[in-house]
Amino acid sequence: MVLRKPFALTDHQAFFLEPALPKHRQYEALRAYFVEGRPSQEVARAFGYSPAAFRVLCYNFCHDPHPTFFLPTRPGPRTQPKKSAACSLIISLRKQNLSVYEISDRLKDQQLHLSPTAVGEVLTAEGFARLPRRLDEERPQQARPTVEAVADVRTFSLAPRRFLTKCGGLFLFLPELVRLPIEALAEAARLPGSQMIPPAHALRACLSLKLWSLEHKSHVMPLVADEGLALFSGLNVSPKKSLFSEYSCRITPAQTQKLLAAWHDQAQGRQLWDGSSFNLDFHSVPYYGQDPQVESHYVSMRSRRQPSILAFLVQDEHSQSFCYSNADLRKGEEADEIFAFIDFWQKAHGRRPKHLVFDSKLTTYANLVRLDKELHIGFITLRRRFPKLLKEVYSLPRSAWRRVELDVPTREYRTPRVYEQRVQLEGHGFRQLFVLDLGHEEPTILLTNQHRVSAAALITRYAHRMLIENGLSDAVRFFHLDALSSAVGLKVDFDMALLVVASGLYRLLARRMRGYADAHARRIFQDLVDMPAQVEVTEREIRVEFHRRAHLPIVLASGLCKRAVAIPWWEGRRLRLTTYTGR
Repeated sequence: MVLRKPFALTDHQAFFLEPALPKHRQYEALRAYFVEGRPSQEVARAFGYSPAAFRVLCYNFCHDPHPTFFLPTRPGPRTQPKKSAACSLIISLRKQNLSVYEISDRLKDQQLHLSPTAVGEVLTAEGFARLPRRLDEERPQQARPTVEAVADVRTFSLAPRRFLTKCGGLFLFLPELVRLPIEALAEAARLPGSQMIPPAHALRACLSLKLWSLEHKSHVMPLVADEGLALFSGLNVSPKKSLFSEYSCRITPAQTQKLLAAWHDQAQGRQLWDGSSFNLDFHSVPYYGQDPQVESHYVSMRSRRQPSILAFLVQDEHSQSFCYSNADLRKGEEADEIFAFIDFWQKAHGRRPKHLVFDSKLTTYANLVRLDKELHIGFITLRRRFPKLLKEVYSLPRSAWRRVELDVPTREYRTPRVYEQRVQLEGHGFRQLFVLDLGHEEPTILLTNQHRVSAAALITRYAHRMLIENGLSDAVRFFHLDALSSAVGLKVDFDMALLVVASGLYRLLARRMRGYADAHARRIFQDLVDMPAQVEVTEREIRVEFHRRAHLPIVLASGLCKRAVAIPWWEGRRLRLTTYTGR
């Protein structure tokens, strides 16, 4: 068999069949598709387009009655007037060994505004090499970043002094932190530490960022010089962002669970959680990097699947505070996480949860049977709106429905229509409710194992479950769940545990403040916590004097200012909260 040499195109043939200019290539590709009738994939491959890009090109061509993209575009500027006008001056200044930043500042004095990058481009075009790096003493005198001290508890000082802090509201949490000692939490969880930053001090420093609503760990840098933030943790200065990132890397999921268990042991006497009913939900924390360990999950706020960390959260229905979290989850483990929480609650409180409320995607029907038959735990959940179920709902006659009244005076839709039936799922009987006129376009389908509770009570309780979505939304905005500290779920897991502790501390503080018992953490922070203070360190006590503001009378009426509290990590000195007198 003899192979023939490929057909050689002449210059004139190559001009049409192998166009070099982009506009010409578009013209020949569209002509081959619309005039010659060649398949779109063949044309795309022949002219170097991807199939999707060529379809977009055809779409734009068909929807433009006067296609103008074949016409030549107006050429851009061939010269740069600013650079040309300053070229000679830039060269003369570089001959004086000035850097691009110094040259840029000199040009501004001459009303020639060129950035250091533009100055560098001019010097490169003129053949100048980069200047060698200079020592700090060789640089001109100008404003420079300050070098703050390294966090070290051994240099922590309570010498008498007076200073202003931006984080004055943080000291409102100290009375509760004394009753719920951080030292016990750090010791029970065996958290890492060092001679410079012991475990309890590191935990207080991490918790202070959650309480102060810092979005990212890097945002602590503007506050490292704030003496109040360091005094809260018992350190000479607040740790830098590198410490927070490195510290969370050293904490395992097992230590995180021990931290949560110790938090429950400490908080039992404070009656933080009622324990009669819980709201359960998953939350996907988006991740925008490239890491093979991060799996894709559905992110509700984006309405799509994308790389994210799946976190499981449990909220006490009565106090609206979070009591459990776990971000150390992989695909396939979601359905059984409900039993992990049940085991955790039973170990921490000696009894199983009485009642759980969750949506349809949290677990499986087989696990619902286990909840009812083996564990005898009441639950309310949703069923997915399959076409077969929707057809059954809409085929019911009007006489089959009955109206119930919900005991929620503030709710707009208080008289929904209900139809009840008993269904068999996985060989087990459940109570199912079809609900219409509840404020949704499609019917709500409730599934429960509570057969003696009225339909109105069940619907009202599930309506309260919507509060966990509001609570999650508030936590996302205020406690910044979506600000990942790293790519791995290990760090996010520790961040979630800090969320549980911070959420509980905000609930305990809200109980003291008249009118704020049911307020979200963001409102409490804005009204009561986010306020500066004048701090005076004396030989016997530390006075935190709050500046006058609109909501300060609520703090004064809470009783926190009536008596001083001894702070163990301040060498036993007492904290006294008062108002600033203007001295």
